[in-house]
Amino acid sequence: MKYTLNFLLSSAVVCLSIATSTTVLAKSTINDDKFRQLEEILPTPNIYRTASGAPGHKYWQQEVDYEIEIKLDDKTQQLTGSETLYYKNNSPDNLRYIWLQLDQNRMGRASDFKLTRTAPADKITYSGFRNVIETETFDGGNRILKVTDESNKALPYTINGTMMRIDLAKPLRTGAEIEFNIEWTYALQEQKVLGGRSGYEYFKEDDNYLYEVASWFPRAVAYYDAVGWQNKQFLGNGEFTLEFGDYDVKITVPADHIVASTGKLQNPKSVLTKTQRQRLDKAKKAKKPVLIVTPDEALENEKSRSTKEKTWHFKAENVRDFAFASSRKFIWDAQGYNKGGTDTMAMSFYPNEGNPLWERYSTEAIIHTMEQYNKYTFDYPYPVSISVNGPVGGMEYPMITFNGPRPTLDKKTGEKTYSRRTKYGLIGVIIHEVGHNYFPMIINSDERQWTWMDEGLNTFVQFLAEQSWEENYPSRRGHAADITEYMKSNNQVPIMTNSESILQFGNNAYGKPATALNILRETIMGRELFDFAFREYAQRWKFKRPTPADFFRTMEDASAVDLDWFWRGWFYTTDHVDIALGDIHLYRPDSQNPDTEEAWERALENEKPEFISNLRNKGHWLRTQDKPELLDFYNEHDKFTATNADRNKYNSANKKLEDWEKALLTNKSNFYIIDFNNVGGLVMPILLEVTYADNSKENIRIPAEIWRKNTSKVSKLLIRDKEITAIAVDPNWETADVNVNNNYWPARPIKSRFELYKRKKDDMMRDYNKELKSLDDDEKESGDDK
Repeated sequence: MKYTLNFLLSSAVVCLSIATSTTVLAKSTINDDKFRQLEEILPTPNIYRTASGAPGHKYWQQEVDYEIEIKLDDKTQQLTGSETLYYKNNSPDNLRYIWLQLDQNRMGRASDFKLTRTAPADKITYSGFRNVIETETFDGGNRILKVTDESNKALPYTINGTMMRIDLAKPLRTGAEIEFNIEWTYALQEQKVLGGRSGYEYFKEDDNYLYEVASWFPRAVAYYDAVGWQNKQFLGNGEFTLEFGDYDVKITVPADHIVASTGKLQNPKSVLTKTQRQRLDKAKKAKKPVLIVTPDEALENEKSRSTKEKTWHFKAENVRDFAFASSRKFIWDAQGYNKGGTDTMAMSFYPNEGNPLWERYSTEAIIHTMEQYNKYTFDYPYPVSISVNGPVGGMEYPMITFNGPRPTLDKKTGEKTYSRRTKYGLIGVIIHEVGHNYFPMIINSDERQWTWMDEGLNTFVQFLAEQSWEENYPSRRGHAADITEYMKSNNQVPIMTNSESILQFGNNAYGKPATALNILRETIMGRELFDFAFREYAQRWKFKRPTPADFFRTMEDASAVDLDWFWRGWFYTTDHVDIALGDIHLYRPDSQNPDTEEAWERALENEKPEFISNLRNKGHWLRTQDKPELLDFYNEHDKFTATNADRNKYNSANKKLEDWEKALLTNKSNFYIIDFNNVGGLVMPILLEVTYADNSKENIRIPAEIWRKNTSKVSKLLIRDKEITAIAVDPNWETADVNVNNNYWPARPIKSRFELYKRKKDDMMRDYNKELKSLDDDEKESGDDK
């Protein structure tokens, strides 16, 4: 603690003398206004999107319905399909053409995805090297066979990478509808070799395939007020921006396959046995998952190779996409979930390779996800929610998700075991992917532009759901301390960066926004205000397409909390949190009584160490020892002795003071002035834990607005009767402060370990050779090379 001058009280004026901290500050300056509003950044409100963050009274969005027939060839891994699209123009604009997404074209030979891939590192895994080679040789992508209008007349079209433009014979006017047909085919990819969000997995042991099929049909690109056609090319990161509609889909597969799909099965009697249908009925009211296809039945089914086909018929209402999975290897379990406004079937499809992990956790995790997400958003509206185990590690589509973790098979013993990481990896990925049914499958944000609006918001609610699974659930993302290494790294961009330009994708699009929202909830707004505002956002924008501005504005509108400073710092910059504890000053009022104040000054003087020369001069000869007559009044009284003149002056001045002024002079409180330095640049609340001499503690939460006049350094006055013995900034690690070592007074030692090891002979020779090479290099540079 640093003692400086007392308060000097004269009339009503208080004069303070404060020492300057030597802490190195962030790149921001005193006049850098981090609290200015976002008006120069956010789009101007209008009749479509209001200043409150709600949809405007003229909000609109397009409608696209699909009738699709698809055939899966299990011998060639080919898809062949035909579709009819019914496009309704709800916009105020006349459309001369319609853009469709052909996401499979990303796997074409000359795709932008392949052309823009950068070179791999010189150290690469076998599977990574295989991916590099086979990505170059695999000729994927859609082959468009035919495009016709409702009269079967050919329509002109142009394919540009992953986009296809269909030119209309005449403009599609506001409120009008158009119908057109497309036939296509393409080769499915081996997902574990080529990656991607869909594909097939080959099981060599039983010569079977498991298919997870997505982005498989030409789909209408979103057309909306903020950007027009969202026709950015699909390069792999920015996912999908689509329109809501109704789907009527018929999927033809080998007769011994089981199909999991978006939508509700329309022909169970044609594709399911009587026993399977009875089990499904039982599952609707079951208290735990019911097996529709048992492990033994799935194993038996793996042995078959039916030459016949079955067509599974599904319908889905008001969805923005459609996906399915198919295999003869599937075990299938199901359990009904009926609570509030949700009445659905939670179902899991997985091969025997997924047990014992999947039968225990998958369907339970689906139900848990809906239960928790319903609390923070709205009731899950769809008739099914499905989790499929296959080659895709984690991916979401309406009503169906693809999730990858499996146990490990010990080939020697034949036993399957799973690690702690695999267990929680499975639970976490199912919560995450099922959660995507809310963000963005219903709250339909533009994933092609803003990954964080679906991944970040969803990861945040995933964190809340995980924390309700079990005590101390090991969430990967959400806790503030877990994002600090990323926050202080150099290789990063702001959250508000287009999906394809993001660096450190997982940290930027998932971790940082999720952590920011958790900090907003726990530390800045409080749970009650945050939860109300977040649910309001979800309710406003379900089955609609929000933009970042709509989210930012709604959170403020529904909470009456000005958060522009927070969005600016966390979402538009790469500043980090590092609030350092600076100097601490203890003041007391200057009583002006010379006897009291001179004694105080003498006590301060006595606390100083004695000069080294004075210490070593003790016992030396002094002239005044031989000539005491040289000593006088000033040798008898030190410089802090009060004189009668001082007392008379004090008494005279004291008579002129009011009683309340005299009381101020004798105030016994401790006045602590604490300096704080914003080293990281990101303004945040200052959270203090103060410890007193009696070992009691006090928590003080200072709002971020304390930085509004000076974003580099601020000082806070604490008036306390008790003596402060310790201060900690952010004691519970709430704010993602990247350097907690400057958060304590008194300072704490930084704890670590020496890592001891025995040097191997090879290491010694390698180090010796390095030293020889270093000597050689030095000699060459000095011209002494021999």
